[in-house]
Amino acid sequence: MLCTTSRRLSLRSFKLNPSLGRTQSRTFFRSSQKCLPRVSRNVSGNLTSDAAPAFRPDGTDGIRTFCERVGRPPILKQVAFVLFGSLVAYELAAEQTQLENDHWSNEVKKFVSIWTFRPPTHEEIRKSKSRAQVNEFLKYLESARERISQWPIALQNVSLTVAAFVGSFYYDASEGRRLCWSICALNTAIFLVWKIPRFNPFMNRAFMHDPLSGKAYTLLTSMFSHKSFFHLVANSMGLASFGAAATHYLCVYPSREPDISAQWHFLAFFISAGLFSGLVSHTVSTKVLYPRLLSQLSKQAVVRSSPAASAVLGEAAQEAPRKILPSLGASGAIYAAVTFTALAFPDAQVQPIFLPISVSITTGVGALVLADIVGILRGWRLFDHYAHLGGATFGVLYHVYGDEFWTSMKQLYRKIIGPYQVERSSPQT
Repeated sequence: MLCTTSRRLSLRSFKLNPSLGRTQSRTFFRSSQKCLPRVSRNVSGNLTSDAAPAFRPDGTDGIRTFCERVGRPPILKQVAFVLFGSLVAYELAAEQTQLENDHWSNEVKKFVSIWTFRPPTHEEIRKSKSRAQVNEFLKYLESARERISQWPIALQNVSLTVAAFVGSFYYDASEGRRLCWSICALNTAIFLVWKIPRFNPFMNRAFMHDPLSGKAYTLLTSMFSHKSFFHLVANSMGLASFGAAATHYLCVYPSREPDISAQWHFLAFFISAGLFSGLVSHTVSTKVLYPRLLSQLSKQAVVRSSPAASAVLGEAAQEAPRKILPSLGASGAIYAAVTFTALAFPDAQVQPIFLPISVSITTGVGALVLADIVGILRGWRLFDHYAHLGGATFGVLYHVYGDEFWTSMKQLYRKIIGPYQVERSSPQT
């Protein structure tokens, strides 16, 4: 007999205990059915009542389901971080903008006597600010020429010529474009850190947002992080173009309270748009894609404390990183600037990268949004399409409600900080 164990009994035991009868044997198949009952199927192919179902069966209230054992990442911490970070960014931007407005208004009034009869306009203050910045740069060139006076004449001429060319190119650009160049420089510095293999583990932890990690601060740091050179160049070109246009609109066209400078306003807009788009992607990943993955795996699992359930838990741990990828880049914030610019200047013409034709900005933005929708429906995973659509949504909402929100933030600053500054600046009696 195959795999059979027999119970050896003496002849005396048979006589003393006749009820034992013949020797009972315990085969491997018979004992396995007691511990691991076979799953029988009816004619239609469905499991009968003795089968182990995929979800919680009756009478197993003390057993956790497969989804409960795996768990789902929360999003409350990420939501709180985005709200708090956006409010802090806008409040600091409102403070710096108000300080610049007051400073340059007072500076202009010191040098021109005509302002005693009427206050200067914002455009006149902006021109005076630009002239003052150029004068500061000329003073810097003069001091630099004195410091390098001991150099050879040829080297002095080359150094001063290059410095003058760079300064002229920089100060001839708009304030918004200069701010975008600064952001691109920060992105480039982080990109170079990515290229140092020693820092790759740290960069993967701190400058990539993994929805399953539970981290919130990476929503901010990943916004300035790029691993691919093409990704960095494309985002830098888009930011320099559409970011400058958005900054110009924020500075000139608001109907409530125009500002002398909009660089702080756009910086708060850029950070908040990046946080919002990252939160949209995080929410979809943790509340839609991840539960969908668990549902697909739970259909193949036995919801009991068995090796089969443990194996499926291991499979879930391996499948989740492949299905839900970490994200990085400023694409969401740039999408917000693109849609905001398209609504602000609907008649503008844009030229797509690597194409020799110009199209309407509304047509180009519509094509981008349509491509992201198709990418979601088709399951493309090269780009974070949910973050793109989140940024586009932020740009539309800010074009509608941004002016009122920005005005309320400046009024809140004047209401809270204004009296304190007046009290500090008043003379002591």
